[in-house]
Amino acid sequence: MNHDSPEDRGQGHGLDDVLLRTEGHAAYITLNRPRALNALSHSMVLCIDEALAGWQHDPNVAAVVIEGAGERGLCAGGDIRAIYEDARTGGTASADFWRDEYRLNARIARYPKPYVALMDGIVMGGGVGISAHGTVRIVTERSRVAMPETGIGFVPDVGGTYLLALAPGELGTHLALTGAPAGAADALLCGLADHFVPSELLPRLAADLAGASVHEVLERYVAPAPDGTLAEDREWIDHCYAPDTVEDIVERLLRSDAPAAKEAAATLRSKSPTALKVTLAALRRVRELGPLERALEQEYRISCAALSSPDLVEGIRAQVVDKDRSPRWSPPSLAEVAPADVERFFAPLGARELGLAPAHATSEVPW
Repeated sequence: MNHDSPEDRGQGHGLDDVLLRTEGHAAYITLNRPRALNALSHSMVLCIDEALAGWQHDPNVAAVVIEGAGERGLCAGGDIRAIYEDARTGGTASADFWRDEYRLNARIARYPKPYVALMDGIVMGGGVGISAHGTVRIVTERSRVAMPETGIGFVPDVGGTYLLALAPGELGTHLALTGAPAGAADALLCGLADHFVPSELLPRLAADLAGASVHEVLERYVAPAPDGTLAEDREWIDHCYAPDTVEDIVERLLRSDAPAAKEAAATLRSKSPTALKVTLAALRRVRELGPLERALEQEYRISCAALSSPDLVEGIRAQVVDKDRSPRWSPPSLAEVAPADVERFFAPLGARELGLAPAHATSEVPW
């Protein structure tokens, strides 16, 4: 889930929001809501999942490619205007959406055929979920990969806590708490992507996959990525984000001599205090959970609890609806977020648990 485009207002979800086609030995998924930065609706998630289920057993399909229409990005995340209305009125549509979205994320991660994600431009929230769990994840000089949920009173989901917890050192903690976007080199460093390809070459790469193996095609196009920033920042990031409380992290950031650390502290002070504490707890706990499926189950508990949290409605209001960029968080400070306020996000859901099946190893695909 993430900040969809403000241009999404009034744009309906049509039958052509996801375009599906096969050509040669490849199947192609195109997210087709460019005015909304290809934000995901529930119907789009179901359409992608159904297509993947069918292609999985189609002997004529050797690889699947996912891309976004338009020039701005693969996907800006979930349709948070719909989630805003749902949370404001006490509905359950968002929980149903997340249930199917997270199941799709798990399917992508276990897909038995090469799943090639063209992560050009904006790739945020739910966009990360439909790309960064794939087998071949390609970024470009225009890529901006981010999980900025804490800015809307939410917590990284779609397996984001799992991915970020696997990043080297505390880089994932930094990205999760601040919501900072990662460019190509930084996404590669953090394990959110595998290869860099110049954006102008993506159409040719995608077309070539119809007639050649993924391995052959990648050899023709992969290039070194432009330099990022996180590698240089590792020292202060690993030190400052090592503590297990957000208060201690902020204190270390403020004490650091690195200007970027002080900027990070200022960024954290603008985010939802509750969301920050829940995010840190989720990241620390996910390291002990095992496979992605367990992480998604934890995220589903958190997401459902967030529906009744005042900060989710307030955060979306401030960032997307009224756009005053001045959220009034409740509680307004880290000190006022009690341990019990955090713990409730992890409470079991009983019959409503996500309940993903245990992960089974998939056969290796020769490509």
